[in-house]
Amino acid sequence: MQIKYLNRLSIHKLKGKTALLRVDLNIKAGDIGDVYRLSAIIPTLALLKNAKVKTIILSHRGRPNGPDPSLSLKNFAPLLAKKIRAKVAFIPDYNLKTIKEKIAKTKESFILLENLRFFEGEKKNDMVFAKELASLGNVYINDAFAVSHRANASVEAITKFLPSYAGLLLEKEIKSLHKAMKQYKKPLVLIVGGAKIEDKAGILQYFLKKADFILLGGGVANTFARARGREIKESLFDAKANIEKIKNRKNIIIPEDNVWKNDMIADIGPKARTRYVKIIKKAKTIVWGGPMGKFEETGCKEGTRAVWRAILKNKRAFSVVGGGETTASFSLIKKLKVKANPHLFLSTGGGAMLDFLSGQKLPGIEALKK
Repeated sequence: MQIKYLNRLSIHKLKGKTALLRVDLNIKAGDIGDVYRLSAIIPTLALLKNAKVKTIILSHRGRPNGPDPSLSLKNFAPLLAKKIRAKVAFIPDYNLKTIKEKIAKTKESFILLENLRFFEGEKKNDMVFAKELASLGNVYINDAFAVSHRANASVEAITKFLPSYAGLLLEKEIKSLHKAMKQYKKPLVLIVGGAKIEDKAGILQYFLKKADFILLGGGVANTFARARGREIKESLFDAKANIEKIKNRKNIIIPEDNVWKNDMIADIGPKARTRYVKIIKKAKTIVWGGPMGKFEETGCKEGTRAVWRAILKNKRAFSVVGGGETTASFSLIKKLKVKANPHLFLSTGGGAMLDFLSGQKLPGIEALKK
């Protein structure tokens, strides 16, 4: 079966119903990447508001073992209310039976429930818990791409009990990432950075024969540099990475020079920046996950900044950028007078984006097809 998209549903059909909307509020206030992720769910909330659909907002935050006040979602109710210009009630209970009673008595159209990971059944993808959760509404909408690679009760199991749809954000994620994977134009450039290569192994493998250039930075580049016999001193690398068969691939490019800090590689150097920018400039499809170095440290920002600037300036390329660290690094170019690129898609997913672009099937997305 095909995914049913909320965007294609005659929204008036939901009038009088109660929608369970799964979003991702696993964010920190003030972080630029997380501010973007919060803003990304507003269009779906606005659509439901205009259609006068009673909406129960579901999310998780952190990895608690039972109720933890420091990970409560309470503070998100006024934040969401301000963004959608509507009152958002908050129900702090952990008992679904009393929650159901309180929902029935609540006049507000939007109701935010407490952190779902306070419930034992959420992470276990428990069918009993999912069925009880589903009983709170008439229809389910997944707009939480960032957690769709997890088989959680509010993401996967719940779809077995309610008519289920993909929200506006999830639809945008699916179609944009699919375009980068299947409908790309050449030259195709993959940019991979960050600390661990194990997180990026799948995306490297998927694009290995498709990408014209694979530009490496961070710990991923260090791992390849060491495998090619270069001196990396005390730099971070992945000793368990199995890259022997691909370490010398011609399309995999590692920095020819680096910025060093305390005998550790902290960023790509000026020669590497120049080379990477030239390659990005000619690209027609760009996929980027992971910064070029320790961009949060003084003197280590220029590699990641150069990549951001080159992508923003390339107005003919379709670009997909994602991952927690990568979107956080967007702060590096905020002050630069570079107009936003209309062909740039910022993914809200970290692990979910990497899994999707590795060709893996995401439980939350597959569940919508059944």
